[in-house]
Amino acid sequence: MARYTGPTTKKARALGEAIFGYDKAFEKRKYRPGQHGNSRRRKQASDYSSQLMEKQKAKYTYGVLERQFRNLFAKASSKKGVTGEVLLQLLEARLDNIVYRLGIAPTRRAARQLVSHKHIILNGVVTNVPSSQIKPGDIIAVRGKSRNMEVVRHSIANKGDVRDFAWLEWNADKAEGKFLDYPERSSIPEKINEQLIVELYSK
Repeated sequence: MARYTGPTTKKARALGEAIFGYDKAFEKRKYRPGQHGNSRRRKQASDYSSQLMEKQKAKYTYGVLERQFRNLFAKASSKKGVTGEVLLQLLEARLDNIVYRLGIAPTRRAARQLVSHKHIILNGVVTNVPSSQIKPGDIIAVRGKSRNMEVVRHSIANKGDVRDFAWLEWNADKAEGKFLDYPERSSIPEKINEQLIVELYSK
């Protein structure tokens, strides 16, 4: 199964959330795609539909395949703590997501591409596995010869303040970041109801 590479606005409209970042087209049409998308007569969503919607939203937000997502949920279930919160922490700890959060790439898709093309170094070693799980204390850096890439320079120059994410630390001089700890649920900005995902997999 390949990753979703279709129209992002259409998928965001289907999920009812701008999961790929700010989208001018989405802001204009915040209703489902299709000829009946803007109909006033809409059936109330079933519990299963709501649960499935949240799972799909999380999958597409973090760019995770179905099998990967199921494996992450199984891993979250085996750990101590609230399963839904642990699941989001594991998603946040993916290498491609950390590269995105540090501001090295403008989107998670771009971050995944940077990792796949070996522009990112993890603890001093070049890696090309976007799904790598980052642990507290790990150092993520831009490869030396890749720092002059336009997409990297532009993204870093326009990135938000990493201090918004208490679990990350950024060193501009070295173009590297440090994963301090797994984030608290209240610190994760994604609008995902993880409890519905837990209920879906608990059936």
